[in-house]
Amino acid sequence: MKINNFGPSGVNPYKRQLNKLENAGKPARTASDKIEISTTAKEMQQVSQLSENRKAKVEELKIQVENGTYKINPKEVAKSIANFYTKKY
Repeated sequence: MKINNFGPSGVNPYKRQLNKLENAGKPARTASDKIEISTTAKEMQQVSQLSENRKAKVEELKIQVENGTYKINPKEVAKSIANFYTKKY
């Protein structure tokens, strides 16, 4: 059996220890967490607020219908239908 490179092969165990001591003196870098909310998520939050407003409006209309105080404005209904079919929301 033949063994080549007998002895130290370019590895200095003392240098490893010195590197550890040098790094121990430096303050450890603290990692901090960061949260970012995407624009899509922000839009979704706004949509949920709109749906809450819509629910409140529907409840109000429900009460008016149950009490018999709901009045239909035929001009507004016709205008909405015309806008729907001409794509003028």
